[in-house]
Amino acid sequence: MGKNFKIFLGISYLIILTLFLYFIFSYVQLSRLNEFSYYKEIQFILTRFIDESILINSIFYFLFSIIWIVLLGFASPLLIISGILFGKWIGTFITISSISIGSLILYVIANFFFSDLVNKLLRQRFLKYIDKFREKEFYYFFAFRLAGGLGLPFFLQNTLPVLFNMKKLNYFLASLLGLVPHFFIWNSVGAGLNNYIMQADSFNIFELILSKEIYLPIIMFLFLILVSILIKRKFFDEKI
Repeated sequence: MGKNFKIFLGISYLIILTLFLYFIFSYVQLSRLNEFSYYKEIQFILTRFIDESILINSIFYFLFSIIWIVLLGFASPLLIISGILFGKWIGTFITISSISIGSLILYVIANFFFSDLVNKLLRQRFLKYIDKFREKEFYYFFAFRLAGGLGLPFFLQNTLPVLFNMKKLNYFLASLLGLVPHFFIWNSVGAGLNNYIMQADSFNIFELILSKEIYLPIIMFLFLILVSILIKRKFFDEKI
């Protein structure tokens, strides 16, 4: 049953990814990708489409994000796109809630069906920390999320607590709170890109970087990297 479910997840992921890419490239004019005016046209169409029914569109994006994460998708594209579509505040709210729920669902599935596989992949790397996680699972998993998952791919971050059978409520709350800074920064970048395309007449990389909607998130990101290093040294003193 576990093997069949794994095959189902893989096939479902490929189908969704294929449909998503087909939908995107069906409406993209590849010959105009080097024209800045083309991006302004896309931005105008997207803004008008979202504004027509922001509630319905946000619900669809919320549900899509959950499914994407459950099917082992990367989080970063969701964050930037949500910032572009919904702005940094609404985008952050949508992604932090949907991705936290999707991560929890993935954790439950992995804990039920693939605990042996997760232990095989991660147990040796985290062997010295399993007892610490078990003693203060919320505390350490929150620090782990805040530190950006210590460089692990996002789907492995989501399944790591299988090693110590973490309580679902602690998993969800630690994810929800620990991911906020990262998600806000990436949504801010997406919103900054949207604002730049809306206001600029032509593309200039230096103007883009020097716009406060972009350089402020970059500064916050650099600060968060410093915080992540400090967290790693304090809580995860062995190289992982």
